[in-house]
Amino acid sequence: MSRRDRFRGLLLGTAVGDSIGLPAEGISPARSRKLFPGRWRQRLLINRGMVSDDTDHTVFVAQSLLTYPDSVELFVRRLSRCLRGWFLSLPPGIGLATLRSILRSWLISPLRSGVYSAGNGPAMRSAPIGAFFALSRQRMNDYVQASTRLTHTDPRALTGAKAVALIAAWSIRENLEERPELQEFLDLLQQAGQQDREWETALESMATAYAQERTVQQFADSLGLSQGISGYVYHTVPVVVYAWYLHFGSFEDTVSAVLNCGGDTDTTGAISGALAGAVTGEGGIPADWLNGLCDWPRGVRILREIADQLAENSEAFQAGSPVRYFWPGMLLRNVFLLVFVLLHGFRRLAPPY
Repeated sequence: MSRRDRFRGLLLGTAVGDSIGLPAEGISPARSRKLFPGRWRQRLLINRGMVSDDTDHTVFVAQSLLTYPDSVELFVRRLSRCLRGWFLSLPPGIGLATLRSILRSWLISPLRSGVYSAGNGPAMRSAPIGAFFALSRQRMNDYVQASTRLTHTDPRALTGAKAVALIAAWSIRENLEERPELQEFLDLLQQAGQQDREWETALESMATAYAQERTVQQFADSLGLSQGISGYVYHTVPVVVYAWYLHFGSFEDTVSAVLNCGGDTDTTGAISGALAGAVTGEGGIPADWLNGLCDWPRGVRILREIADQLAENSEAFQAGSPVRYFWPGMLLRNVFLLVFVLLHGFRRLAPPY
């Protein structure tokens, strides 16, 4: 599989997982099965779906990488400008930590805007960094750290972001086509959070779950997440990477297993879609899921263009220009999305219970 295919799988996989999980965000697995029976698919606009902040952030990181692959400080400043502009476009969903950090970037500095939080924000946007710097561990670490601290200063947020980036880099660098050995997988994740007992415990639980042939849902239950995966990064990332390993090579099985756990489904769908897509490429994403992605002005065509540019520029960390699209349209698009998000919110008040 070509590098371009894998980059396309990563970006399109992020958007597809995000769009499928968005309508089910914040509800328990039992409630989710009643409201959304059958196979997972886009349901925000009947049989179509739109993306949330997870894909937005991933695109901002990708565009900033294209522009500044050789300067961490300029990368952070551009990413900060993207987030401030995004805030002004009135996105319907924005995490509290991200909101506070955006306000701090205006009042203080983008280099000191992060707040102490272990949320999912950095992890949901770190896969492109891992893929882009797959051949340079030091640059990957520097950029993941910069992207993380822009909004989150809790060391656990950095560990989760590193774990996602490491797996994305591994998939690209080794051109993974078969499930790696379990110990190799765990050793890689261990590098994300050394001397962190909570992270080590999560990895031990993962090894036990795999040895006992537990499903992703059973693994989540063992972490106390029977009512859904929370926005805490040490809940999200272990479940997502376990699903990636258990269902290695199957995009649909990986994303579906994570969404079945409920909770923060747009984020878990986006991260699992990115990691699974980096393995399967665009061709591994179910055609109806890809066709169900209905968004503007950053639709499938724009995401493919960004992915192709990333793949080309990543060969030599070459600087280029971001992919252009009609960004003023984001305000109109977000108002449109907000209407449907609110409609889904009211729908949840009705049966079946």
